Amino acid sequence: MDKIEVGVLGAGTMGSGIAQVAAQSGHKVILVDVNESALEKAKKSLHAITSRLVEKGKWTEAFGNEVFGRIHFSTQLEDFAKTEIVIEAIIENIEVKHKVFEKLEKIVSNECILASNTSSLSIASIGSVLTNPERIVGIHFFNPAPLMPLVEIIPAVQTSEETTDFSKSLIDSWGKLTVLAKDTPGFIVNRVARPFYGEALRIYEEGIADFATIDWAMTELGGFRMGPFTLMDYIGNDVNYAVTESVFSAFYYDPRYKPSFTQKRHAEAGFLGRKSGRGYYSYAVDAELPEPTVNESLGQVIKDRILCMLINEAADALFLNIASKEDIDTAMTKGVNYPKGLLKWADEIGLEKVLSQLQHLFAEYGEDRYRPSPLLKRMVREKQTFY
Repeated sequence: MDKIEVGVLGAGTMGSGIAQVAAQSGHKVILVDVNESALEKAKKSLHAITSRLVEKGKWTEAFGNEVFGRIHFSTQLEDFAKTEIVIEAIIENIEVKHKVFEKLEKIVSNECILASNTSSLSIASIGSVLTNPERIVGIHFFNPAPLMPLVEIIPAVQTSEETTDFSKSLIDSWGKLTVLAKDTPGFIVNRVARPFYGEALRIYEEGIADFATIDWAMTELGGFRMGPFTLMDYIGNDVNYAVTESVFSAFYYDPRYKPSFTQKRHAEAGFLGRKSGRGYYSYAVDAELPEPTVNESLGQVIKDRILCMLINEAADALFLNIASKEDIDTAMTKGVNYPKGLLKWADEIGLEKVLSQLQHLFAEYGEDRYRPSPLLKRMVREKQTFY
């Protein structure tokens, strides 16, 4: 693919990460942020990153200088005039995005693709303010963008096939692994992953186990890299709660995505996780992490309950044509480092066993959050497997 000029709007962690990925793939990049201090911070950070990669011997000094030299820092949207694609990575606020995209369309050429890195907002809504909405597309990177292989490509109902194909080919050429997702709340990863946090919080609220024990069950028995509470502390309870609330309202208050009072109270108290020094755990210098209750049978109960909810969510995403089974499994292993694709995992466990556990929870609680996916019921009835 030709080395087109790439625009990135927003010089925060995501924006500067995307700029780095594009620059190291050989593109001239225009990184714009109207906030001069944010731009200066990004400049220092990107310079430090390229220098560190050279020091570690991962890049030659010449390549490091080339990459940094390809990124042009600006506070002016007008500098996007010659770009062929602009990827927006600013605040998750639909009104702000509407104003920005209206301005962008007046600056760039008629052929320029306008993309958003949003993780939770509607691509169709973002594109609704454009005169030519066929050029809108979602290109959702995961943090940190230079390291995480997965990128979700999300065409809106207005997006042309050419826009989707070009965007996918471009991001593939950057060495990323792309998956196609329907323009629905949370796309693939942020939708399917909800029970990892939600069900863990519910298990805690019911007094079945404490934070450390739930984390132990999911890492030691489930094989996940981080337990849900460690991961929420890493993401930030304010951020994770906001995404949960946004997905919940976007799904017309479907009980499956209901937020938790435990997380809300932690966020309200300023217990945001690592960044505030305290979340579900204390990150003070002298703090000791609490010991889990190492009980194999309790751990299996916790792991099985969270896992069957995750599998149910993945099955429902397939049932509703959010993405292909391959893309759903790829998204969860490469976007959030799950030990296995959830649908492959379901086949290994046995779909009957997964369905039986969901039916037990549904009967026990009488809550719609535990309703089994129609696809899962159909497949068990017809003795099918995902693969």
